[in-house]
Amino acid sequence: MSKFRLLLVDDHALVRAGICNALAEMPSLVVVGELEDATLLHSTLAHLQPDCLLIDVTMPHFDPIREITQIRRQYPQLKILVVSAHDDDFYVQGLLRAGVNGYHLKDQSLRDLQHAVERVLQGERWVTSRLLDKLFAAPSESPATTLPKLTKRQRDILGLLQAGYDNQRIAMEIGIRVKTVENHLTRLYRQLGVQSRLEAVNIGRKHPQLSQPSKPSAPTPLPTFNNAHILIVDDNERFRRQLRRQIGRFTPTAYISEAATTAAALEIVHQKTPHLIFVDVVLGNEDGIDCTRQLRAAAPNARIILITAYPDREFRQRGMAAGAVALLDKKNLDVAALREIVRDVL
Repeated sequence: MSKFRLLLVDDHALVRAGICNALAEMPSLVVVGELEDATLLHSTLAHLQPDCLLIDVTMPHFDPIREITQIRRQYPQLKILVVSAHDDDFYVQGLLRAGVNGYHLKDQSLRDLQHAVERVLQGERWVTSRLLDKLFAAPSESPATTLPKLTKRQRDILGLLQAGYDNQRIAMEIGIRVKTVENHLTRLYRQLGVQSRLEAVNIGRKHPQLSQPSKPSAPTPLPTFNNAHILIVDDNERFRRQLRRQIGRFTPTAYISEAATTAAALEIVHQKTPHLIFVDVVLGNEDGIDCTRQLRAAAPNARIILITAYPDREFRQRGMAAGAVALLDKKNLDVAALREIVRDVL
């Protein structure tokens, strides 16, 4: 009996390894290829001709709706299962309309992922259960002339859109991550009933009462911690610098150091013991959970917080066993959240 052939696309090696281990338990399936980005996706599909594409669509330089629409047009029989950390129903609906056969959230167990793959290969649709209520909830009735009620953050972002700010500049202006800005924009577009930045700007200009941009007020500084040491361990230099700037906004006297690898982090710990350590679960080709275990042994009194774009339950369990005190979703690490974390620890 021939096996179903699956191509796996995810930009994190540790995540791919976990998924492959889970799929290896399925006797009717074989993983015929892995990709760490979408650069070679179309040529690989043409070469391998898989039965199923298992893909995380939130990758750099990848337009999910456009790319999935094109793949569906070229390979009408291909089963496409999206595995993502994003649970916004507007985002999910867009991908389902583009032609995916299933949408699975990464924070579910790997056993549930196996079930999702089985259902999709059998020709059924799959949507993670907690998304169903969002997808099938009836929209509330409201008069056509009633303007949507926006949150203060949405009004600020709409105003910055009208001022011509791109996502990177909006993130720096407000003090949040670019991915968080993208999430806010998705919800803002849904609230306005539009599909694009240009449409949102046009509505904002027609109804100026919707956008009331305000410069974020500087947060009250935390008590001074002249000897506080915070270590950020992440292989993405851009993210480390962003996290460093955010923390520096409310505790400017803290000593903040950075490391991209386990070895570099251990060297810093041996020189000056940190009070608080942030460690990414995925450190390039290294395992951030193993890094946590080594840092815990080297600095038993430090508080270690694991951070990840994929808050999987198994990562949480392994991380706590390794000595972390929490596992946090990267997209929720804005200035307000970091402020509370540092306050609790310091």
